[in-house]
Amino acid sequence: MDINALKAFLAVAESTSFSLAAEQLHLTQPAVSKRVAALEDELNVRLFDRISRKISLTEAGRQLLPRARKIIYDLEDISRSISNLNGEISGKLTMGTSHHIGLRRLPPALKRYSRRFPEVQLDIRFMDSETACSAVLQGDLELAIVTLPTEPISNLTTQPIWDDPLLFVVSTEHPLAARQQVSLSDLTRHQAVLVGQGTYTQRILERALQPLNLKLDISMATNYFETLKMMVSIGLGWSLLPETMTHDPELKVLDIREVQLTRTLGAVIHTNRSLSNAARAMVDACLEESARA
Repeated sequence: MDINALKAFLAVAESTSFSLAAEQLHLTQPAVSKRVAALEDELNVRLFDRISRKISLTEAGRQLLPRARKIIYDLEDISRSISNLNGEISGKLTMGTSHHIGLRRLPPALKRYSRRFPEVQLDIRFMDSETACSAVLQGDLELAIVTLPTEPISNLTTQPIWDDPLLFVVSTEHPLAARQQVSLSDLTRHQAVLVGQGTYTQRILERALQPLNLKLDISMATNYFETLKMMVSIGLGWSLLPETMTHDPELKVLDIREVQLTRTLGAVIHTNRSLSNAARAMVDACLEESARA
């Protein structure tokens, strides 16, 4: 079975588009179509239904999809394991990170890493931490530097790197800003602007409120902390922000002594995946930078 044909099949299945798959594989669309057709001929089945401009997997295609992923995954793992034997730190490193970590934590480590290992081709993809963990599970990312899950996830291994304290903040003109001390109950009487439901950060806050049976009044939600900071600063509500973002004259950190919230930022890899030398070096660079802070 032609590996390139399997890669073409995967690209089309995941993008539901021959043109997008061609862009992803740096091929022409006819070349991708030819590879998929050759695979269909070899298996003697149709893998895609092509109705008008819509493409969907046939039952045979759905059966092949997880097996094709595993074949490609295993081949890439073999390649990494063999490449690691020479000790060189080179090749392509495909990793994911959140926008917050990419802006606030990674730059010093990336600067040091790129100077130390110029032979590594970095492919950094920005996404929510939860999406990045799923991508590592699927084999689409070798490494993720993200907010670590609040509960263990099967087949994922985590490496803590940074502690990231979370603080409750309001604008300096907010009614709570003049209070010397604020309770969680006080907070729930005011509108909040927070990260979205289902995020690891939101779960940390929900756990703190659950024993008190308190419910939040969330007026707006976004997973971009820079946007949350802006909304707080113009008085749209209170929020929970990483401490690194709270040193701003337009913000007031609230003194809430009932809870001290923090999250852990770190590396996520697949438990059964052989990590490349380039990925190991990236984790080490982040750990070194954390130790310097």
